[in-house]
Amino acid sequence: MTGVSISTDIAAPPDRVWAVMADVERWHEWTPTVTSIERLDKGPLVAGSRARIRQPRLPVAVWEVTELVPGKSFVWVTRSPGVRVIARHEVEPSGAGARATLSVRFTGPLGPLVAWVTGSLNERYLALEAKGLRERSTGRAAGGA
Repeated sequence: MTGVSISTDIAAPPDRVWAVMADVERWHEWTPTVTSIERLDKGPLVAGSRARIRQPRLPVAVWEVTELVPGKSFVWVTRSPGVRVIARHEVEPSGAGARATLSVRFTGPLGPLVAWVTGSLNERYLALEAKGLRERSTGRAAGGA
């Protein structure tokens, strides 16, 4: 397994979920998986935007947006020797609200090894991020780690 994905249904309009998801500088307010995010450029999130992210138990990483569909999804990538990490964030209409899908995938010569070593951490982090996104999007307080 070189990746993990989680989806969650959210009782909020997709545009509200997208607004929370795309406001990356505020992620530390609603998920315990992010200590801080520093945007390295100004303006709205677009392809080419970069951010330095600090997360518990992980090295500091600079992520660059490689794909963005406004109101729907973005993908960003970080690299370290031998591994490329690809994270996808997507929101779509679902029932009376939205469905958010968060995923992370590891490629490169060391990708499978890194995915294996960090597998349970990645699963836990994505579950916490989905929970925090759901709570923030519906106006409820986010829970802790």
